[in-house]
Amino acid sequence: MTMTEERSRTAIETPKARSVDMKFEIVVIPVSDPDRSKEFYARLGWRLDADYAAPGGDFRVMQFTPPGSGCSVIFGKNITAAAPGSAQGLYLVVSDIEAARKELLGRGIAVSEAFHDTVGVHAGPDEPYLFGRNRVSGPDPEHRSYRSFASFKDPDGNGWLFQEVTTRAPGRVDADTTFTSPAELAAALRRAGAAHGEHEKRTGGQHDVNWPDWYAEYMVREQAGEPLPL
Repeated sequence: MTMTEERSRTAIETPKARSVDMKFEIVVIPVSDPDRSKEFYARLGWRLDADYAAPGGDFRVMQFTPPGSGCSVIFGKNITAAAPGSAQGLYLVVSDIEAARKELLGRGIAVSEAFHDTVGVHAGPDEPYLFGRNRVSGPDPEHRSYRSFASFKDPDGNGWLFQEVTTRAPGRVDADTTFTSPAELAAALRRAGAAHGEHEKRTGGQHDVNWPDWYAEYMVREQAGEPLPL
């Protein structure tokens, strides 16, 4: 075995220490009118964490946090040299795309219809998003996780996208199962209930007295992106 091969084998076999946590917490949004933007993001139902203005009025910063999010946005005056409206492709992950749309519409926010992609088509006249520029009306017909979207803009034209995620891809979540809101937990319970109904059909239609254990296993596996129980 050469020295290079030995070093490669050792690198593969040696356990790696956990990296230092790096929590992504702030995105800067360029805006032209801080007060107008404050009213808009408050109307979205986002939490206002800070509104600080320096004496003299040449600097102001505001911070808003979407419900259930570990990341916040900041905007204000003299925060960034970026052109107002130039922030695009800002993703908000939701567990139910239609419920998210309904909530924004109820708050008087213009939001697009749900849409999905045409597989293999990455060009077209539409605004770009994760799967290209060709938007097909309606949520993904197979209700696949990651494949249904809706979009909206703030007053400056900064572009936001809802993306529906019901099952995480393997390896994309920590071991702990968490839900960020009662609505998200309720949606997970409904999916588990529907799947358990199919499970009972396959097992002869008998009532499963251990259904809480089955629900729990389903929900943990779903969030971790692991194969679901049958």
